[in-house]
Amino acid sequence: MKFEYHLLLKKMDATKRDKIIFWTATTIIFLFEGVMPALTSQTELAKEGIRHLGYPEYFGNALVVFKVCGTLILMIPKFPKRLKEWAYAGFTFDFIFACISHYAIDGFGFQTIFPLIILGILMVSYVYFHKLNPSLKSV
Repeated sequence: MKFEYHLLLKKMDATKRDKIIFWTATTIIFLFEGVMPALTSQTELAKEGIRHLGYPEYFGNALVVFKVCGTLILMIPKFPKRLKEWAYAGFTFDFIFACISHYAIDGFGFQTIFPLIILGILMVSYVYFHKLNPSLKSV
């Protein structure tokens, strides 16, 4: 009996830890990719950043809309799991192409590496999303 209780307690601790890791990583993504672009996208610095990479201004606006929608999909538990998978995929492409764009224009530097750092945080969120939803492994 004591052994079974210990295993149950250990499993509860692991689940709690997994939830904390998932929500921390997902909240970081929400702040960096949802809140920050929504609040700063119309500043001259943000517009210049899009122009500097050779993209038209409307591309930056569309990107912000998709980022805000994607982060809301990741943050709100009621959204369908399949839609969350698409949001994770979209952010993965976004970060990879951000890295490529910065490398092509500015060469190797922090601006090139930063999207990969955020991609790492996204992957932590994704892995723990699946740990917390084991029935989704075959989706």
